[in-house]
Amino acid sequence: MSSIRAALFRRVHEPLTIEQIQIDSPLSHEVLVRIVASGVCHSDAHFLDGHLSAAAYGMGPGTAGLVLGHEAAGVVEAVGDQVSYVQPGDHVVSCLSIFCGECEQCLSGSPARCQQRIGARPPDAPPRLTRDATPVVPVVNLGTFAEKMLVHEHALVKIDSEMPLTCASLLGCGVTTGLGAALNTAQVRPGSTVGVFGCGGVGLSIIQGAVLAGARRIIAVDQVAGKLDMARHFGATDAIDASVADAVAAIQELTRGRGVDYAFEAVGKPELVPQVVGSLAIGGTGTIVGVMPVEASYQFAARLLAGERKLQSCGMGSNRFRVDIPRYIELYQRGRLNLDDMVTRQLTLEEINEAFRAMQAGEVARSVLVMQPD
Repeated sequence: MSSIRAALFRRVHEPLTIEQIQIDSPLSHEVLVRIVASGVCHSDAHFLDGHLSAAAYGMGPGTAGLVLGHEAAGVVEAVGDQVSYVQPGDHVVSCLSIFCGECEQCLSGSPARCQQRIGARPPDAPPRLTRDATPVVPVVNLGTFAEKMLVHEHALVKIDSEMPLTCASLLGCGVTTGLGAALNTAQVRPGSTVGVFGCGGVGLSIIQGAVLAGARRIIAVDQVAGKLDMARHFGATDAIDASVADAVAAIQELTRGRGVDYAFEAVGKPELVPQVVGSLAIGGTGTIVGVMPVEASYQFAARLLAGERKLQSCGMGSNRFRVDIPRYIELYQRGRLNLDDMVTRQLTLEEINEAFRAMQAGEVARSVLVMQPD
């Protein structure tokens, strides 16, 4: 067991605190990773504002807090005695789609829909993280706002050691979710039209996925002018400022009343779903990508789904992350995927609360916490 620094969440609407906690040694199928970089995802902010319940993720009266963070890249330090996939010194990216490899979904090629979720330690094992002998909960069995993480080997993908880990960290969630939403879940076709509601890190990645898929027109929708500028930079052909315009009417006007073939909700706001549906062309597909409140409901006129229009959800970009992430890295290395400009700011762990502030203000595509040199 060793001591590390981590950012702890304890209460809604309170800043995270940087504290010393203890991390255990790896059990049989576990890997200890020295985290180099961790992206700050909007899903993490949902815990701070109460949009997601920390209790639902394991934090309770008998715990000392929650370590947030779920997209990271780092270097393997130690492995359990049954780990064969990685070894000390390997560069890795973590992903919250921790798969069992044995259930029907995994064996059918959909590990992001794994039915068993094996990432946690057995109930009779000691906790991975503690503070003064009290358990600390790593969110989604990762907890990347820390100097190290201890995870199941099926939470990791081994990557090219030449890949910059600051950029690689984004592949653990936001970029893989956005690219996958376009390429895997919706399967955007060449020559099609696309609308993207929300231009944060996931929305910008959806735009890049639509570019890779060969969409002829990509319409970005947001209420923040700076985000619309970023959307254009990453490949949007049109931008709609939803703070002053009716987004659905504007999309219909841009498409001469036809609507778009594919529309994506990338924020996690229930009120955007009727707009997504209302912007679809006949036969079009709407995809909900943003993390919604668990009790959210949607209401829209049935006629909006007439003409074989469809509405579906997307879980982590329908990823097969050990297959997808190496491919995305090759696209980056060949200059076809822009990750460098997705990293708007590099901050230290101590600046975690500033990273959330900048996110909420719409100032960044993604902030990345750099724990230690690559």
